[in-house]
Amino acid sequence: MAIRLANNCINCDNLMDGNICAIHKVMVNTHYTCDNFEMKAKLNDERNCVTCSRYQESDCANPDKAAPGMLCAAWAPQQANA
Repeated sequence: MAIRLANNCINCDNLMDGNICAIHKVMVNTHYTCDNFEMKAKLNDERNCVTCSRYQESDCANPDKAAPGMLCAAWAPQQANA
């Protein structure tokens, strides 16, 4: 089985702040896709402790090791938008 990026709204260049579709003017989520899908030129790959919503919080999986540049399996984005 091949691994592919999904052609869904999160990877679409038409996604605006607040998860609003610039083409259809409705709120969307990861379950949506359409014929106007335009793949983003690049995806944000700055995943590390500094960009994690759990960094320096009580639910951090590795509080004694967490540091800028580190990545762990419990990483969670600070924002849901792209």
